[in-house]
Amino acid sequence: MKRLLILILFLSTYLSLAQNLQVTGTILDKKNNQPIPFVTISCKNTSDKILTGSISDEKGNFKIEKLPKENLLLTFQFIGYRAFEKKIDLKKNSKIGTILLEENTTQLDEVEIQGETSAFIQKIDRKIINVGNDLTATGTTSLEMLENIPSIDINQLSGTISLRGNENVRVLVNGKPSNVNTAQLLKQIPSNSVKSVEIITNPSAKHTPEGMSGIINLILKKNTKIGFNGSIIAGIKHSRNTKPDIILNTNYKAGVTNFYLNYNTSWGDYETFNNLTRVDSNLSQNLYFLNNSENHNIKFGIDIDLTAKSILSIYTYQNFDNNSLITNTLVTENNSLTFDNRSFSNYNQKNETYNADYVYNFDDKGQNLEIELNHSLTKNPEKTTNEEFINPSSKEYNYTNDIKDTRKLWLLNIDYIKPIKSGKLELGFEFRKQDFYNLILTDRENINDSASLEPIGNTTLNYDRDIYSGYINFNKEFKKISIQTGLRLEQFYLDALFSNTEQGNTTLKNNIFSWYPSLSILYSFTEKDKLQLAYSRRIDRPSAYQITPIQEWFSPLTISRGNLNLQPQFTNSLELNYTKTVTKGYISFGTFYRRTNEKIGRLLQQDEQNSDKVITSFTNYDYADSYGIELSSSFKPKKWWTLNSSFETYIQDSQGVLNGNFETVKNTLVKGRISNSFKASKKLSFQLSGIFRGKSKNIQYSIEPYTMINAGARLKLFDGKGSITLRSTDIFNNVNFDYTSNTPFMQKGKYTLEYNSVYLGFSYNFGSGKNKSKGRKYRDNNEAQGGMF
Repeated sequence: MKRLLILILFLSTYLSLAQNLQVTGTILDKKNNQPIPFVTISCKNTSDKILTGSISDEKGNFKIEKLPKENLLLTFQFIGYRAFEKKIDLKKNSKIGTILLEENTTQLDEVEIQGETSAFIQKIDRKIINVGNDLTATGTTSLEMLENIPSIDINQLSGTISLRGNENVRVLVNGKPSNVNTAQLLKQIPSNSVKSVEIITNPSAKHTPEGMSGIINLILKKNTKIGFNGSIIAGIKHSRNTKPDIILNTNYKAGVTNFYLNYNTSWGDYETFNNLTRVDSNLSQNLYFLNNSENHNIKFGIDIDLTAKSILSIYTYQNFDNNSLITNTLVTENNSLTFDNRSFSNYNQKNETYNADYVYNFDDKGQNLEIELNHSLTKNPEKTTNEEFINPSSKEYNYTNDIKDTRKLWLLNIDYIKPIKSGKLELGFEFRKQDFYNLILTDRENINDSASLEPIGNTTLNYDRDIYSGYINFNKEFKKISIQTGLRLEQFYLDALFSNTEQGNTTLKNNIFSWYPSLSILYSFTEKDKLQLAYSRRIDRPSAYQITPIQEWFSPLTISRGNLNLQPQFTNSLELNYTKTVTKGYISFGTFYRRTNEKIGRLLQQDEQNSDKVITSFTNYDYADSYGIELSSSFKPKKWWTLNSSFETYIQDSQGVLNGNFETVKNTLVKGRISNSFKASKKLSFQLSGIFRGKSKNIQYSIEPYTMINAGARLKLFDGKGSITLRSTDIFNNVNFDYTSNTPFMQKGKYTLEYNSVYLGFSYNFGSGKNKSKGRKYRDNNEAQGGMF
């Protein structure tokens, strides 16, 4: 019996060891011997059954564990490269050495067959969503596309973007800020131009610390094929009005030089309705907006390989946005028309950006120096005429505004990276100068304390701020743990002058020195199971709009003005994320907590001269907490079916003063998404998606929940070089924003937008050049520089 037990123990140990073998190796690009991260490796047995798999890390290394002792087939796949297969007879732990992947030299559209849906990657300090070719993203703007990405929410009323339920988020394009309003900028970038979206909720010290909830960084596509290549996309979107758009991307690469020229244009009318009723009185307000917009965007750039170790990139981006807006406002009280106003506005925005970037690679191990210069100038002149037909002689509502708005941005970045064994050291300096000039010439009058009209005066605001910052960031990789820690120091100077011809001058100066630590830890149980813990300290400085004491008239019932004494708010942010990759997809879970001190909040009160009006402003409060959970997944039930889903819950404190009373509102927002992609054939594919957004509230109002269903279809033509796309957004026309408010008035209302729409588009890729690898290093680990913007 004893011998039998020993034999059984020996056999069980042997069998368990036979089922616990591993294979390791490294994956490199065949042309330049650079490591290829995030390559998918699948392992099959002789029966063609998938046993397990893995994904290569950032250095191209991979490990496949818990393998049986038998003949196996390893398949290596990555978008843009030819699939590679390797047979092995596994008898013991094996190091198979280097796997060389060769670029796929077929047309770009043929490569994209592998990327019909979005993919998710967890790095030590960010999440990366590769946008893919999701059909509901085709023919949309980047702003609309972000609505389909977990953690991000778009307020369609204001166009503001929220990350984890908070609107204090910094949006970058290819790692760079812009002078253009965020919502307006993203409306100008077609979703077809976006390669991936980086969600950085606890940025490292390398990043500017502005944005309580973090950073959203859009990485744009760039064509680096040899010779002349390009693509054209033309489409028509129809809702209440028809809006065409055209996108042209071209590049010419020869030798050490790459030129690219990109252009897009869109035009059409946009209609919006807003109906508001005061429940405790017989007062109602109806607003109608008709905006005619014509937009042109041009980007031209050149990349030059100066030497084998240095690269110079230069580009300019020019935007021309011509708009005319007609606003009709009707107010009735006790069924009698008391206010009938029509406003005519013309504003022609021009933005010009110039960028130069130089990279010197000391060696092929990653040591490099990067110097970047950026200048941006935005001019947004506006002329508005208001006419009120009930009291046509009153200067309170019959007036003209002539506005000159100029914003300038200068940016200098110097970044140095030094690899140190299994880690790296990063050092850097940044200088940022932002100048804002606003001039309002008006003949408008206002009711004073004596209940008589007096001129409000012409106003001028000069708002200049300089920021000097330096950082150190250190990253170290151990066997299963990666640690990244850093510290950023910033010196902030503010010099502002507010002038009013009736009120005199007011100056504002500020001088603040701050420090911003960051820490990220990534623990890899295996290549498929990763746990991330991250912390950072953030800041949100008041905008020029929030501090400007200029009184703005939004409607007969609402007036807004800023607060010159507003102070910055500081946030400590902590999060925990877990990601598990499986053969047919992934699942990700995250939770976070934030505490914000000197919280910037709303201040609402009734106008003493007119009790029907509300005056809104801003002030600082002690602190506010927010926390939440996120769950997202991607699964492939069948070869022809991919299912993506996400669920998010955010809880956030909103604080404010309403008619002299301090109020705290706890907002719980629930949001869910689900997207199905179906491949009927190699040429025909479909997509069906849905979004649910639960009820939300803040100090001012509550917004009722809504659901949205979208669908799309794509047919490839001309051997895959072209395609036709048909997409329907908000099929059942459910996205109408119903809102209610109790203080300072009981009121309810509805915003109706042109969200329900149908899009028909055609795209075509031309040129016959082959892809060529590019050795340039990109700031913030970006993989693209250039693209549409």
